[in-house]
Amino acid sequence: MINKFIVLLFLVMCTCGLSQTIDYNTKNGYAVQGYDVVSYFDKTPLEGKEEFSTTFDGAKFKFYNARNLKRFKESPLKYLPKYGGYCAYAVAVNGKKVNINPETYEIRNGNLYLFYNKGRNNTLKFWLNESPEVLRQQADKNWEKIKN
Repeated sequence: MINKFIVLLFLVMCTCGLSQTIDYNTKNGYAVQGYDVVSYFDKTPLEGKEEFSTTFDGAKFKFYNARNLKRFKESPLKYLPKYGGYCAYAVAVNGKKVNINPETYEIRNGNLYLFYNKGRNNTLKFWLNESPEVLRQQADKNWEKIKN
């Protein structure tokens, strides 16, 4: 009887874990507008190619080459953009999900942060001119409220 309960509990937990996913910014059908998330860590954001794509946590990702696809599959959490790929500054300041310019980014403490950049509104500059650490802490709090 106890064994059946444990198995049932395990199955429920697994099912719940699979169905809980964050909201990824998937403009154009892919996370990070189809840019290769691994390439950011090589300091050269590159557009991904459809032949090198995968799905992770319910979102589709494209990669520039097979090597980067393999690197992602080996350690996906290492490469995921913070805040689902939405603008880090907007999440911090307004608690809103705002689209990004995939070439406006920062790698900080091993994390990928993306930003809106159009006209005079380069939110990466705002982020850097204010206090990135304070903004990151606020974004982390806000993201918990809006991530699903």
